[in-house]
Amino acid sequence: MTSLEKPTEDAQHDSRAVTEAALFEAFGGVRGMVETVVPGLFFVTIFTINKNLHWSAITALAVSLLLVVVRLVMRDTVKHAFSGVFGVAFGVVFAMMTGNAKDFYLPGMLYTLGLALAYIITTLAGVPLIGLILGPVFKENLSWRTRNPGRKKAYTKASWAWGLILLAKCAILFPLYWWANTAQLGWVLIALKIPPFLLAVWLTWVFLAKAPAPIDVFAEMEAEEKAEEERKAAAAAAPAVDREAQGGRHRRDS
Repeated sequence: MTSLEKPTEDAQHDSRAVTEAALFEAFGGVRGMVETVVPGLFFVTIFTINKNLHWSAITALAVSLLLVVVRLVMRDTVKHAFSGVFGVAFGVVFAMMTGNAKDFYLPGMLYTLGLALAYIITTLAGVPLIGLILGPVFKENLSWRTRNPGRKKAYTKASWAWGLILLAKCAILFPLYWWANTAQLGWVLIALKIPPFLLAVWLTWVFLAKAPAPIDVFAEMEAEEKAEEERKAAAAAAPAVDREAQGGRHRRDS
């Protein structure tokens, strides 16, 4: 290995590490995935045992609230846990209103379908959703749209991956919503919670790890502000220097 190859490999390793960390931050990591599964797991387990919609729904909501409390006690970020609470709450409301336990899963399924369409539509529009999500995480905002074409290409591929994977998931779940019973739908949905998500995250990581490095627009703004301050300081100091120079000439003339 030559001295020229080593920095390149180190830079690639650092880029992949940053990409992995950013993906975990954006999507909640392992803990966030677990928190999305646990409430639904409690619902389908209790319903499978006693077929009681009210107990199943109340338990799922209580578990999701408990996860938020745990995060608050640990002073951890609660955005992923709160999103889980809202999802479970909508499911509980739907199921209670209709009296159909399968409707507990319907809001989440509709959300998945809407998200799949959002990934596809924004990609076709030239503004891939995954870029809008990860841009601020990488401190590049929307610079990838006009200044980093390789980065935009990676975001486009990743958004297609997310959209198609979520559509495939919907293609399995919606027929089951009509044909299967509540327990069957619930167990299939639990089984499909994490694997498609992991596949989409892995593909995103693969695409971004090979893409050009993000442009840190925040660092650019800080550099511009610092340069502007230095220009103002130099402009303010110039008259004093001129006055001192003129005073020196007067003393020499005298």
